[in-house]
Amino acid sequence: MKKIRTGIFSGSFNPIHIGHLALANYLLEFEGLDEIWFVVTPQNPLKVKEPLVDDEKRLEMVKMAIEDCQHFKASDIEFSMPKPSFTVNTIEVLQEKYPEREFFLLIGADNWLIFHKWKDYEKLMRECNILIYPRRGHVVYIDPEYPNIKSVNAPLIEVSSTFIRDSLKRGKNMRFFMSSKVYEYVKRKELYI
Repeated sequence: MKKIRTGIFSGSFNPIHIGHLALANYLLEFEGLDEIWFVVTPQNPLKVKEPLVDDEKRLEMVKMAIEDCQHFKASDIEFSMPKPSFTVNTIEVLQEKYPEREFFLLIGADNWLIFHKWKDYEKLMRECNILIYPRRGHVVYIDPEYPNIKSVNAPLIEVSSTFIRDSLKRGKNMRFFMSSKVYEYVKRKELYI
């Protein structure tokens, strides 16, 4: 039986924005994925502890942003796992829990350049499908020894959660950088001000 090709898009989504959604849409439509799961990460071990809106609010924003997309799912799997969240552990849990799925780790070229700093990165490179999307100024080299790792030619969309948070703090209208439901939620809850 053919496995369900499932992209794992992990991030803090602090907040989720149109760049995340456009990229996920591209990967779904052009890379043969059946679904994309947005895994909301409580703590990235390689990022300085950025001020995060609490986990449940970030999960709620992801759910709002993708509610009309039947092939997108929000996942809180890392909420119940030990902190910080290590991708290798998340993938293991997912593979065990959903044997009918073939998982594809979705990462940016910026993360690929520091992939050697990830916990058990060699295991991930050997045992996991990895799709690397472009980031401006980052060249991707993949050793031919790893046919399960692929660089994809997704469009560059240069919107960041940091830019959105900083702009909201300065009182800027960021309505068109997020789905309207997420923007209204951010305003109603007075997040990032």
